[in-house]
Amino acid sequence: MRKNKGSYLAYPYIVWSALFIVVPLILILFFSFTVKENGQYIFSLENYNRLIDPIYSKVFLRSIWLALVSTVICLVLGYPVAYIISKIKLSRRNTVIMLFILPMWMNFLLRTYAWAAILGRNGLLNTFLTTIGLEPINIMYTNTAVLLGMVYNFLPFMVLPIYTVLIKIDQDLINAAKDLGASSFQVFTKVIFPLSLPGVASGITMVFMPAVSTFVISRLLGGGQYMLIGNLIEQQFMSVGDWNFGSAVSIFMMIMILISMAFMSKFDGDSNKEGGGLLF
Repeated sequence: MRKNKGSYLAYPYIVWSALFIVVPLILILFFSFTVKENGQYIFSLENYNRLIDPIYSKVFLRSIWLALVSTVICLVLGYPVAYIISKIKLSRRNTVIMLFILPMWMNFLLRTYAWAAILGRNGLLNTFLTTIGLEPINIMYTNTAVLLGMVYNFLPFMVLPIYTVLIKIDQDLINAAKDLGASSFQVFTKVIFPLSLPGVASGITMVFMPAVSTFVISRLLGGGQYMLIGNLIEQQFMSVGDWNFGSAVSIFMMIMILISMAFMSKFDGDSNKEGGGLLF
């Protein structure tokens, strides 16, 4: 009887998933494999053939490259931050974490606009440089500005998964490594880092996925000069009105994200099997 009641509670979620996940996905698949001729939709692979066009290939490569670079930067910056926070006293740790994620409470659009005010021609950065007698620099509407916006907005998604794994590492393993004569560097490379790989894998996935599909950051900080996959999809749906090609690009991006998630899941699984053995 309890089992039946529990199944009834799942019905609203099933209906919600069907309406807002399954049905839209089916529509996107339908539009991606059809073209409209004489008011009728005809099955065609033309939309996917257009993806091979060098113009769109450059968009895909630029999106993947910027996403990879921003992910690497987030990892290089985020791991030390997560490690330092995990070593702070428990009484202060929650306060530091709250201060770190506090900017995330602000609207994503406003956070990105703030960088426009900092990097603009008459922004805070150039004002500071001219005040100390240096020449102003032109960062706005460049790849550098887009990367800065990505790193700033997505860095917490790298730090939090790594931090969550680091605080769960058994301290006895670290103490055992030290008792066996391991140096601090060896403890980190042979114990702490291998055990934190699941958090690293999660962080990479959580940063790469929004970075490769973003369109707000590239529009505001790139000035529309650097079109990414997200911008291309938005353009096809909102401006051009070519839902068929926009759907094909969306499916392509979904496949790319699923492949990256599968790769990171395999990597995560392998790291869990290997563990953090004391390899001296």
